[in-house]
Amino acid sequence: MTSLQKKLAAKVLKVGESKVWLDPTKTKDIEAAITKADIRKLIKKGYVKALPEKVKRPKEKRKRRRGPGRKKGAKHAIVTAKERWISTVRPLREMLKELRASNQIDKATYRRLYLLVKSGMFRSRSHLRIYLEQRGILKKK
Repeated sequence: MTSLQKKLAAKVLKVGESKVWLDPTKTKDIEAAITKADIRKLIKKGYVKALPEKVKRPKEKRKRRRGPGRKKGAKHAIVTAKERWISTVRPLREMLKELRASNQIDKATYRRLYLLVKSGMFRSRSHLRIYLEQRGILKKK
């Protein structure tokens, strides 16, 4: 008989039937209520309540599913070509600045190497270091 009371309570509380909580210790009082006015009295007494709303994650977070099992696609789908380029070039340019600051290379050499870095000649810092050592460009401290 509590389905009628749940329906009435849902209408009064303006929530869905699944969100209505009926006090299990007061079932006889609740079953006796057959009008909306009766239900309102039970709500005041605290025998009938609306359950709190579940906390929903923002839409952006719900959409973001980027675990290792979800990664599909082409070569540059996960790490874009631009991101890969940035992660290669920035350390190389930093290294060149450090070498120039410590007077291991002069301005002209710095400029020439900077352009080689920009053209994508070097894969990594170690690759640049090998290039410099093979050509004897590095000055000793």
